[in-house]
Amino acid sequence: MASSVKIAINYTEAAETLKKLLKLSGSPVAFRFATTKEEIPAGMEKLDKTIRHCSMVGLARKEGKIFYATAENHECNGGAWSLGLKEITDTLKSGDFYFKLGKFESSAACKRTIDRVAHLESGDTYATMYAPLEKTPFDPHVVVIVASPWAMLKLSQSTLFWVGGRIGAQFAGIQSVCADACAQTYLNGKVNFSLGCDGSRKFSGIEDGEMVMGIPAERLPDIIAALNVVAAAPGSKPGGK
Repeated sequence: MASSVKIAINYTEAAETLKKLLKLSGSPVAFRFATTKEEIPAGMEKLDKTIRHCSMVGLARKEGKIFYATAENHECNGGAWSLGLKEITDTLKSGDFYFKLGKFESSAACKRTIDRVAHLESGDTYATMYAPLEKTPFDPHVVVIVASPWAMLKLSQSTLFWVGGRIGAQFAGIQSVCADACAQTYLNGKVNFSLGCDGSRKFSGIEDGEMVMGIPAERLPDIIAALNVVAAAPGSKPGGK
């Protein structure tokens, strides 16, 4: 694997630590934006169907699939827009889309939300890449974790372990896996916690008792180091699956 980071990260060890200490039911998912076809590793297969981004994350998380997807593979227009693959649709931009789904009292309320959804510039992304973290053939931009609230507690403590402070999660109950976990985390370089959304819970296997988190891949080493300490701390309550 040709590295695109200055300091190499052992993704296999990181994945095993995350799975063991957080009692994950699947793999952490390596995710990357590819701006050109040349960025895709040789031999990496293109997805052979059209599904949602959150379902693609589910394939890597639950089935160990490694693949890339272009705009034509992305079924959800909102997800494809936030990931920089497609232009925003008129109904999404105006607020009518989520208003008709009953998610907001008015299209204006919806538009105020959409205007604040994290997104890459349309056309910036050639493809999105997915893999279980332990088998990734590329350096990810973001690591997506789906886990219990207890696991997210340990991750929040690990995030603050080195310098303390507060965590400001950004979410709106829509576009959780695409905008909240991937686009926003990539754009601002900060971890983000999200509650999942109706679409991702319906189509990607996120359970009622699970949450979603995006971690900038560059932060993996310090979070893993902290997690080893936090999970074994005297006051750390063991969690179940």
